[in-house]
Amino acid sequence: MLKILALVIYLSFSATTSFAQTPFYQGKTVTVLISTSPAGTGDMRVKALVPFLRKHIPGNPTMIMEYMDGGGGRKAANHLFRGARADGLTIGAMSSSVISLNVMRESGVLYDLDKFIYLGAPESVGHQVLYTRKEFGANTLEKLKAKPGLRIGAQSVGHVSYISGRLFAYLLDLKETKFIAGFTAPELDGALLRGEIDSRSNAAVSVMRRNPDWLDKGIMDFHSIMEIPTGVKHPKLSHLPEIESFVKNDREKKLLSVWKLFRQVGSPYLAPPGTPKDRVAILQDAMRRTLNDGEFQKEFLKLVGDEVEPLLADELTKIVKNAPRDAETIDLLKVISGAGPLPAR
Repeated sequence: MLKILALVIYLSFSATTSFAQTPFYQGKTVTVLISTSPAGTGDMRVKALVPFLRKHIPGNPTMIMEYMDGGGGRKAANHLFRGARADGLTIGAMSSSVISLNVMRESGVLYDLDKFIYLGAPESVGHQVLYTRKEFGANTLEKLKAKPGLRIGAQSVGHVSYISGRLFAYLLDLKETKFIAGFTAPELDGALLRGEIDSRSNAAVSVMRRNPDWLDKGIMDFHSIMEIPTGVKHPKLSHLPEIESFVKNDREKKLLSVWKLFRQVGSPYLAPPGTPKDRVAILQDAMRRTLNDGEFQKEFLKLVGDEVEPLLADELTKIVKNAPRDAETIDLLKVISGAGPLPAR
């Protein structure tokens, strides 16, 4: 009887220990909520990262991607903040506009930036470039500044490409510029080639990945670059004038500095407020391992066309916490990012 009792106790203890050691994420499904549309550079960043994040989460959960484009990132961020369960099974792959929209107190923002939990980001370098279709007839910056009526396309009011396009137009003193929103990233390429728009601001990495011949074969005219961070040169576009060289005063310098800081947060990964600390720790550690994984870095370079420049959870949290919130600068940036006319300089 004593031997039987000992065996029962041993088996019970072994089963309990085995159960306790089963990773939380084993057999679970994690939803990655993506704030951009499919097929763009933002989508490629997520597709490069998700398989490696799964690899580094103990238990290797199934991971599915759900696209929720809209409002320059508002739609997905609002849902992550208000609609997603804080159980560690939903994370957000957001664009940097989610940060700037909240700091600028834009309408339709129903989330609190300081309450999100930050997991990390795969990039902190993100140059923007302004270019026009060859048929527009502005193969120099001087010709571009002299020719009125430039039609600049973008995804939506408040989107990164929309705001950077407006900043280019504002600081370059372009005349009677028209801003046309409502495209997806691939649609913008087609609209340019068909002459439905004349120009766009885009991530340099996106152009070099999807349409390298636009530069190499002179299909588009490239005019100016926005270095993020300032001083880091793009290997193929270093000859372009940096937009900061057109700043006229301290007010404009602060404006550009704030926007560049917003962009430096890259494509942040977030968890909803209230996510249990033990699951946050698992996700942050998995993100750290992913960003430092040499195979991931190779895959990211292959799919995105750019090097991984990681921001770990603590660094990303600090940048967001210290984001400038100077009222005068933010108010000017709100005008720039809105749908109305650009302000006078």
